[in-house]
Order: sequence, then C-alpha cells, then structure tokens
Amino acid sequence: MKFKTELPENYADLKKAANYTSSWRNRLDAVKALSVYKHEKVIDLLNNRVKADTVFTVQQAAFEALTAFGEDVKPPVRRKFELIKGADKVFIRVKKSLPADHTITDFAEKLKRMRLDVYDAYEGHHGENFLSWLETKWQSI
Repeated sequence: MKFKTELPENYADLKKAANYTSSWRNRLDAVKALSVYKHEKVIDLLNNRVKADTVFTVQQAAFEALTAFGEDVKPPVRRKFELIKGADKVFIRVKKSLPADHTITDFAEKLKRMRLDVYDAYEGHHGENFLSWLETKWQSI
C-alpha cells in the first residue's frame, strides 16, 4: 500500500476526534482516516492511541496502521479489569442517585448522562455484550 507523506488538510479535526474521550467510534474513525498518512505527527498520535486508549478496538486499529507503516510497536493488550480509574465508584454513585425501584434501563441512561466517557469506554470494550455486562455490574452493586 502506498501512503501519503503529508498531513491531511483536516489534521486538526482528525486529531481532536482521535482524542475525543466521549466517543470511541469517533476515535476509531479518526484512526482509520489517519492510517493512510505516514507522517511523524500521525505516527505520534497513533502511538498514543495504542498505549492510552481505553477501547481495545481503537488500540488495535492504531497498532495495525503503525505496523503497516513499518513502525516497530508492541501490540496492545486487552485490559481485563477497570478501564477507567474510579469507574466502580461512578457505578455506585449512579445507582445510589436513582430510586430504589429503578431498572437497568434507568441505570444505563443515567450513567450515559452523568459520565458518557465511562459509558462509552465500557460499551466499546464489551461490544455487543455491553448491556448484559452492565446489567451484571448493576446487580452486583
């Protein structure tokens, strides 16, 4: 594959999207868009996504782009525990803020309103199993 060596005209927007904590989908789209630009700034940004993104899918896409560029980079490791430091406290706070007879739907909606970054990170991490994972988490609190 032949890569472009200049920065894209919309680099500032793609950089912002790649670092947008409240949408792993936006980060993934930005990483994919940047994956055709073999430029020092893009390489730095993609390295950051491999090391620091909370969602494995985004980390993996950045890793694949870097290896396609010929960069020597360690593959990301899927996290098994807390993705975001203090997330368990967030889940507890959300549950306590709801009436005793609330449902999992109420819990999910309030979590999304209060901490979209936490909701989004775990949704991206668990994929289609997110709601069942969230229900299990909710029941265990």
